[in-house]
Amino acid sequence: MSADFGNVVHIASIWILPVLLAVTLHEAAHGWVAWKLGDDTAYKLGRVTFNPLVHIDKVGTVIIPGVLIFIGSPFLFGWAKPVPVQFGRLGRPRRDMILVAAAGPGINLVIAFVSAALIHASFLLPETASEWVQLNLINSLRINVLLAIFNMLPLPPLDGGRVAVGLLPSSLARPFASIERYALFILIALVFILPRAGEALGFRFNPFQWLIGGPVDYVIGVIVSVVGLQ
Repeated sequence: MSADFGNVVHIASIWILPVLLAVTLHEAAHGWVAWKLGDDTAYKLGRVTFNPLVHIDKVGTVIIPGVLIFIGSPFLFGWAKPVPVQFGRLGRPRRDMILVAAAGPGINLVIAFVSAALIHASFLLPETASEWVQLNLINSLRINVLLAIFNMLPLPPLDGGRVAVGLLPSSLARPFASIERYALFILIALVFILPRAGEALGFRFNPFQWLIGGPVDYVIGVIVSVVGLQ
């Protein structure tokens, strides 16, 4: 019992901070860029801040990660409260919508790069502290790349969907944006239904792994190589 509890505490200690910073700074970046481009909605609500406490979502930042820690999952995932953005108040709405949307995944990639680079410095710490810090930094690298890639899927209301709406001509952007009402069902199908259906039919079919897993591994490999960890 104590060993299991110790394992849960260990997993929590190496995942909570990386997940918390990844999801909250992602939202803060959206709000900050929107503010600079003319929409002060998030700023007036106090959401243009890198204080993670104001971005915490009870389900996505507390309950879901907490359950994963409790069951001993070696992997955590979560999200923060979405930052409100009124795209019509932006200086150049279509262009600025792209910039606001890209800001979240962009900051996640910056955090991933910094986390990987800091692994070098972690070796200067005492052995026990060094190992714990390295695990946090490795998890930070993983979760931030995962969030960046996942959110750039071209599916409204994900950031990639917002970018696609901003890039498409109006005749295509409007019907594409209407997909948002079905986004949850599409994600459920990609993550759960299609892989299970493939297994039932006797073959492997995991579109989510193709869309997310491969790109995540590739980007992590590039970052690791650039910072000299390979």
